[in-house]
Amino acid sequence: MLVTFNSLPGSSRIWIYQCNRSFTVEEEKEISEALDSFLEEWTAHGSDLKAAYEIKYRRFIVLALDQQYASASGCSIDASVHFIQQLEKRFDVVLLDKMNVSFKQGDYITYKPLVEFKKMAKAKSISKNTIVFNNLVVNKEEYMEHWEVPASESWHGRFI
Repeated sequence: MLVTFNSLPGSSRIWIYQCNRSFTVEEEKEISEALDSFLEEWTAHGSDLKAAYEIKYRRFIVLALDQQYASASGCSIDASVHFIQQLEKRFDVVLLDKMNVSFKQGDYITYKPLVEFKKMAKAKSISKNTIVFNNLVVNKEEYMEHWEVPASESWHGRFI
């Protein structure tokens, strides 16, 4: 069951998929339509799941699930990953590679392999104040408060 993102409680589980590039306006529209359809039908063992999404900065797909209503099962999580894989193929993008880092450089969002991010930190091209996206947050409350933070407040800080 698709609901609005804002209506979900802070305890809702979050999955963040970062894209290797920005979506075009048309792609974002198509992805939103696909997400609407997928989440409307998403179930766990035949029970509806109360879920929502956001597309942030035309680069991140954020799925949220109200686990107080019903929890995701292994099969329902597999279905969501399969859905994301279909988006990757359809739009020729990378959404599932967790070995990449996204961070802000001014108004621009940069996407780099972790190895490159480490090199940039060593070369002082980024600092403890660089805004990074902590895609390891696990619930909506953490997402709202600790997703977009200075590197010093995230796991990224160990490289600075």
